[in-house]
Amino acid sequence: MKMLNSVSPIETIQLKAEQSPVWELILGIAGYTHKQLRHTFEMDEEWTTEQGAMPSSLVQLLEEIEETNLWYGMILLQNQLGATSVEEFSNFLTTAPTTDFYEWLLPYHNRQFEPLRIEAAREPDQAELWERYASFFKEHDYLEGYVHQLHRFSPLEISSLMTRVLTEWEKWVSKKQEWEKWLQALAFEQKQHRQLDALSSVAEIERVTGGVEYLPEPAVWSVKLIPQVSYRPWVLTIRTVDTKLFFYPVKEEHLLEPGIPSKELIRGHKALGDELRLKLLFKLQKNPLSLQELSSQFNTSKTTLHHQLSLLKAAKFIRVEKGIYSINLEKLEEFSNQLTRYMKTEL
Repeated sequence: MKMLNSVSPIETIQLKAEQSPVWELILGIAGYTHKQLRHTFEMDEEWTTEQGAMPSSLVQLLEEIEETNLWYGMILLQNQLGATSVEEFSNFLTTAPTTDFYEWLLPYHNRQFEPLRIEAAREPDQAELWERYASFFKEHDYLEGYVHQLHRFSPLEISSLMTRVLTEWEKWVSKKQEWEKWLQALAFEQKQHRQLDALSSVAEIERVTGGVEYLPEPAVWSVKLIPQVSYRPWVLTIRTVDTKLFFYPVKEEHLLEPGIPSKELIRGHKALGDELRLKLLFKLQKNPLSLQELSSQFNTSKTTLHHQLSLLKAAKFIRVEKGIYSINLEKLEEFSNQLTRYMKTEL
């Protein structure tokens, strides 16, 4: 059977690096109030040490955010608004229509339940709709309770709480000596990734985030890569109706004083400082191999090779999937650039 196909343009996702002080403020509030995971954050010790000096009004606001999980709502709103300051964020909230407000705040579940989500957002007085939609998140750690909390408060109450906590958190965190350095590092990170190849989106996401393997999802037409300090060393991912957000940790080297090498730079040089490991990289550059294949080619025990490969994997110079090792050329190239940048820093 003969077929005629018209030439159609290739559709690609919109891939964008984005940052603003508002993003970092929201992530700071999210991290501070995430008690279950907070002990794993790099900022936890500093937050714990300084919380005694925190204004009581801010402590109370953070407790409300922790109880309601409205940090999640602030992320969803900022995704829509793209505010560059707390004042701009607040002004947007005061003018947002109620229907848009709840559509932005209600979390996405899946395509099947999307009509119910829209209906609930447009009918905030229909408690039954909200109860039903919240029930779909029963297996989630906090989203079921988050939906219930949204329904408890009016848009004015939600906007007021968000504006107050952002304003007070900014006053507190901006007093830190590191705050300006953080903002400079975040701006530099965004500038580094201003030109992204949408046709190679999977590889670009992995490169920018430092290793996140992303499988494209149906109906996701936009991916935002947002550098952050407060959630280090974690990558926070959030899905909206049509957008995927990756909040990835800003590179450690951007946060250090000039002349101080990053742990990543030191770890990478240790991984490369061995003849066998360099030979393994050279071999894997030609084609992926299993541990058995490498063992026979190098006439070395699997135990020894596994140890050497583990050091290369820890430095992210190689990957392993289903027992097959392959080289990560992008990471090796980035490591070389990282050394160049370090050597050019001024003391």
